[in-house]
This record gives sequence, C-alpha cells and structure tokens, in this order.
Amino acid sequence: MTLTLTLLAAAVMAATPAVRDSVPAPTISITVDSSRHLVVLRSGPYDLMNMPPMDHATMDMGMSHDTPVQHFIWPVQGWLRGFRVSLADGHGHPVPKHVMHHMIMVNFSRRQLVYHASERLFGAGTETADAEIPKTIGIPMGPGMDLGVYVAWHNDTGRDLKDVYLTITMPYLPANQNPRPKAALPIYMDVNLTVGGSNSFDVPPGQSEHSHVFTLPVAGHLLGVGGHMHDYGREVRLEDAETGKVITRVKAELDDSGHIKGVGRKLFAIRGDGMRLKANHRYRVVGVYDNPTGEMIKNGGMAHMVGIFVPDDLAMWPGIDPTNPEYQRDLASLNARGTAMEAEDHMMMHPGGHSDHGSN
Repeated sequence: MTLTLTLLAAAVMAATPAVRDSVPAPTISITVDSSRHLVVLRSGPYDLMNMPPMDHATMDMGMSHDTPVQHFIWPVQGWLRGFRVSLADGHGHPVPKHVMHHMIMVNFSRRQLVYHASERLFGAGTETADAEIPKTIGIPMGPGMDLGVYVAWHNDTGRDLKDVYLTITMPYLPANQNPRPKAALPIYMDVNLTVGGSNSFDVPPGQSEHSHVFTLPVAGHLLGVGGHMHDYGREVRLEDAETGKVITRVKAELDDSGHIKGVGRKLFAIRGDGMRLKANHRYRVVGVYDNPTGEMIKNGGMAHMVGIFVPDDLAMWPGIDPTNPEYQRDLASLNARGTAMEAEDHMMMHPGGHSDHGSN
C-alpha cells in the first residue's frame, strides 16, 4: 500500500534572503511503504544561495535560513524506529549534507517529559549520522498525529544550489509486531532553557558551569544519552540533585584549538532496564566549559543532554495543557519563526559523536 499526501509550504519561505523564490513552491509528500515498513518524507524544492562560512556565533546572528514548520499527518499505527536523511537536486544528484545545519521533527500531538513544550521527536545536525534503534523498543505513534519539520540551511559550498530536495526515511514497527516493543520516548534536559526562547548563555574565561534542576512526573529507565555543546565545551552530566551523585556524563570531542567536533553518547542497556530515574525526585543537568581565550564569549554556550526514556507507565506521561504559558510560548515560537531552539539539533535517536558503553 502506498499513500501520498502533499502539503504546500508557507509562502513566507520565498521572502527570506537565503532561499530564492522557487517555482513551484516547496511541498511535502509522505509515502508509506507497508511492505518494508517505511514512512518516507520528501520536501522541496529549495533554492539555496551561497553564504559565508559559519560558526556558532554567526549562526546565532542569523547567518542561516530557517524554514517555516511544514506540517503533515503521521499515517500509520506502530512504533518509530529511527530516521535516515539525504539531500539531492532535482536530477537526483547528491547535495552535500552539511548545507543542512540542522533539521528538527516536532510532534505537536505529544508534549516533552520535562518541559511544557511540543515533543521534539528527533533531529539531525551537520555531523549526525543515520539512526535506528533495536526492535525491542520504539517510539509509539498513531495515525492522525500532527507532525512538523523545519530546517536551518547554510549553504557555504561556494555556489548557489538549485532545486534541493530533503528526504527523511523513517522505519517503523507495525501495530501487529510480536513481541511488542517497549514504549520509549525522547527526553530533553537543558541547562539554560527558556521555552519558546533561547537556551544560549555567555561563556566567561576559564572554567565555568551552568546547571538546571528538574523533576520527572513519571518514573522509568534511561536507556541511552547524548548531548550537544558549543566550542570549548567539556562535558554535560546528569546528577542526583539530592545526593550530588553523578548518574552519567557525556564528554565533548574537541580539536586541538578547542572547537567542537561532537559530543559522545552512551547506551546503557537497550535490551535491559537501563538507568533508573524516579518520579518527583530532583535531578540536575550540568554543562561544563573551559574558555581559554581570556575573553567573555557572548551567547557562546549551549549544553543539553538528550536520551531515550522508557516510562514505567506510558499512561502517566503528561498531556498537553494548551493554556500553559510555556506551551503557548513554544507554539508561538514555532509558528512565528519556523524554528525553536538551535540546540535541538541532536535528539538522542542519534546525538552524533562517538559511542561509549557504560553506566556513567
């Protein structure tokens, strides 16, 4: 069975300087391959103007193009297992993946565990590889869920790129899968998040830390974690805020000059129970930086940990409260700018970087 849905992208796309007017306007098509258990999203065409090389500072100053959120309806019952991303021109020729600074998939039909904000189902950045989780776990999905995708483009190839298409292939497990997988959902923990706003912070000279304390509304097990940082970041760690014990940490991978290359990830027990987290218990996420420049780096820092979380009782997962001010700010940010937080480009379904196996 094949199902195709086509949605027109918002007309504001053509008004931004990084993407030229395209004819026809960008669309989304969703195709279901039920024999291979794949949902395939294709979005485009995009005409991308060449831009100067970019670092995190120039990204934050708007030296990129963020598309509006393109909505679509999830078509099948089952469990999402991962994603694969590719870029090509209208003739099918590959386009360098790094022109997509980041892509975020939003699930407007479910909220995040820690924050009153729409679920960020997965994301990919310039260094993110394809991701697929074992059949023993999966993200529960149902037909009719309102999803959306947005992209931050930064074409620094030295030439304009015309008729670029984004393809996201999403493997899933069908509803009749036997044995049934454990329901696993993304968890996002940021050291400096303002929902609907920024999560960047100033990085002073020398060593510094930023942290945030939170509680979970439902207990469960953390199966794996990854993270995201900017230049001169050292690590992101998760602590028990009541005892001070370090639960786990992921370390940044830097080049010789301190520039970020990636952040490690850890898989605890994909087939086992993973790391136990309690409901209504205080936890702390901490980001560590070491800035050798001798100067304050304005808005130069970001730090978050993302993971795969198996709740003890999925029915206890908090529902969306449309009257909540944080939720309203998040929705307004997505509607207004087509992008929420640049740091969300590394959802755990593949956080990028190298993989470590261990408990902390």
